[in-house]
Amino acid sequence: MEPLSLAPIPVFRRREYDGAALDERKLKRGLESGDTIRVASGSFVARDAWTALTPLQQHAVRVIEAGERAHGTILVTHWAAAATWSIDHIGSWPTRVDVRVPQASGGRSSGTFRRRAIGVDVPVVPWGRHFVTSPAQTVADLAAISSRTTSIILMDQARWARRPGGPLASVEEIACAIEGVRSGRARSRAYEALEASTDLSDSVRESQSRVLIIGLGFPKPELQRRFILPGGREAYPDFFWEQFNHAGEFDGIGKYFDSAFTRGRTPEEVLVAEKDRGDELRRLVGRLSRWRTPALKDPRILYDILSADGLISKYPRPRAGRIWE
Repeated sequence: MEPLSLAPIPVFRRREYDGAALDERKLKRGLESGDTIRVASGSFVARDAWTALTPLQQHAVRVIEAGERAHGTILVTHWAAAATWSIDHIGSWPTRVDVRVPQASGGRSSGTFRRRAIGVDVPVVPWGRHFVTSPAQTVADLAAISSRTTSIILMDQARWARRPGGPLASVEEIACAIEGVRSGRARSRAYEALEASTDLSDSVRESQSRVLIIGLGFPKPELQRRFILPGGREAYPDFFWEQFNHAGEFDGIGKYFDSAFTRGRTPEEVLVAEKDRGDELRRLVGRLSRWRTPALKDPRILYDILSADGLISKYPRPRAGRIWE
């Protein structure tokens, strides 16, 4: 897989006019009305196209446009590199573009770039006239500055076996990149996250669910167990506890609207098909627990769902406000 180097939506750039007159009044009206959005200095997009992108894709556009306008060669790193590799996470994306610079140069940042003075002698991949850190180096860098849950999510994303085009990085490649992390404490945290990661997690919310399930004291689940449904279809629930004959799934709403999942069907048709699948799966397992995003924001909700469905935790119900980072 190659890093994303072309914006997924049309981008209007001033410099592409090669000196021709611009309709500045039309551009100003678009900016004032909100129909046009400035994504970088001299780069603009239509609001409708922009809002249709995911936060990851939006940051990738900012990174690409910053690269287009950069003077000299840059080395894209950290969150900017993650966006070009389609390595997602939970939470907001930065407003500036991360670039690596030599340690001796200092880390002064501008309105566009956040300069990380941690050295440039790392595995990189060509990215147009610039360079981007390798997927393994990218997740190792981010694990050194991120929470445990975020680090595991990022490593799950890099290792994802069912990613179109194949995994971005192997365990060995990530471990090698972690070895170069300067802080011993950060290096240990990154290794722990790698140990807890998997290549079977199909989404960031599945990864978050797994971390939370284990943090709440429930047994470690098996991932993506294959079932043959009564109708002949295959089903791979996110989680399965064989000793309890209990399956669990994060039920994200994206599957009802994302064209990659709907495949020409209406949301209603997808909903009915998903209900039929769930009903068939329930005939094969003792219990089927399902939860949505609110249960991941308040761990008590997920604890109550799993406990009510018969799973046993070694810990008491978490107190209000407790969050696993």
